[in-house]
Amino acid sequence: MMNWSIFLTTVTGLGDMGMSLSIAAIGSAIGTGIAGMAAIGAWKKMIINGQKAATALLIFVGAPLSQVIYGMILKNAIANAGLAPDSYIWQIIIGLFAGAAMAGSAIFQGRAGARACDAIASGANDTAKYIMIIGIVETVALFVMIFTMTGLPAA
Repeated sequence: MMNWSIFLTTVTGLGDMGMSLSIAAIGSAIGTGIAGMAAIGAWKKMIINGQKAATALLIFVGAPLSQVIYGMILKNAIANAGLAPDSYIWQIIIGLFAGAAMAGSAIFQGRAGARACDAIASGANDTAKYIMIIGIVETVALFVMIFTMTGLPAA
């Protein structure tokens, strides 16, 4: 039988135990990996076709990294909310779901960035529009962070 007393600790400030940060970071790693592989392929295609390898593709590779920052801000907000230790399970659940939403944003930013890299390598160089799409996907993570922080109960 499991001893549930571990969940009834008197330690305060544990928050979501870093769930929002770590899950968002996993999404960022996946998103940057997807966009990074596409950028390498795009550069290869551009070089083979005698074009200059566009360094602007790094914008698309780095875009998913911001979700790590949002996850860290949210993790700190949950920990600093000063909620009672008996709510740690709920804080962890909040962190898990918010982190997953931010991770999804990062992954799809990477996928959109990969498409942008491919489009640029194919000659459809409309970088500003591609960055706008990345920004729209980014907004999901910002909304999750902000709405979760404003929805935290008072201590």
